[in-house]
Amino acid sequence: MAGKQAFGKRVKFNMWIHENQTAGVTFILVGFSEYPELQVPLFLVFLTIYMVTVLGNLGMILIIRINPKLHTPMYFFLSHLSFVDFCYSTVVTPKLLENLVVEDRTISFPGCILQFFFACVFVITETFMLAVMAYDRFVAVCNPLLYTVVMSQKLCCLLVAASYSWSLVCSLTFIYFLLTLSFCGTKFINNFVCEHAAIVAVSCSDPSISQKVILISATFNEVSSLMIILTSYIFIFITVMKMPSTGGRHKAFSTCASHLTAITIFHGSILFLYCVPNSKSSWLMIKVGSVFYTVVIPMLNPLIYSLRNKDVKETVRKLLNNKGYKCSWSI
Repeated sequence: MAGKQAFGKRVKFNMWIHENQTAGVTFILVGFSEYPELQVPLFLVFLTIYMVTVLGNLGMILIIRINPKLHTPMYFFLSHLSFVDFCYSTVVTPKLLENLVVEDRTISFPGCILQFFFACVFVITETFMLAVMAYDRFVAVCNPLLYTVVMSQKLCCLLVAASYSWSLVCSLTFIYFLLTLSFCGTKFINNFVCEHAAIVAVSCSDPSISQKVILISATFNEVSSLMIILTSYIFIFITVMKMPSTGGRHKAFSTCASHLTAITIFHGSILFLYCVPNSKSSWLMIKVGSVFYTVVIPMLNPLIYSLRNKDVKETVRKLLNNKGYKCSWSI
């Protein structure tokens, strides 16, 4: 009994020490402050990108909701992808824009941790949402007669819920191990976003456990999602090549082209960042890569899907001509 009381007191004491160590912590996001002549041009570029991102993703969600032709599993997943892109960009870009126009680039410790948490939630969700969409395309191309049966509303909702749930589990795990580290005083984070590698780089304690946890988890998420995508598209390719007509093959490939483009850009950016070593000379490359997958990709996805889709373009034209649709919230 005495041993348990001593253990409890020791845990409380350690928590008290950690709270005192992090209470006065302030982070300064370095961002692109090394290039003062680029602050205004970068602000204008990122502001334009963010406006296009917001309008594109919210517009895509609206278009999918109001057009009955788009109440299918594929567009149900696409509406969630647009929601994730909007949220992801909103977590990162406003703070980036603020730091480009103000001299005070500080961010509180809780604010930094929250930004990292939500960024993790949405990037992991997008990773598996793209994998879910690959499975959807596999069913549509390889089993078209059973498509509506297999991709039922219940299964679609379950797949989306699983993506969000797994991202929450991973993000909470990252935060738990990140909060076991000690931080003291004012630290400069050599990035424009509270990213894990930049945060642990300014830790006052050994970050090896936290780094191993996020490396294992990130590798698992990347490999497992890519395996689902590659397996789906291998079967799609085999099925398409067996089609007798050239028109049928072209139609099948065209339905997958937008998704393949989005996958290539998203996973290509992440794999690029994996390959960049964490050295002082490579921080600029890390920042550029981070800008691409946190700011640019959320803007590109709605453009990729809208420019290649006749139904989406038709809905936009009718909206512009004031010929609206009755809103429906079903798949």
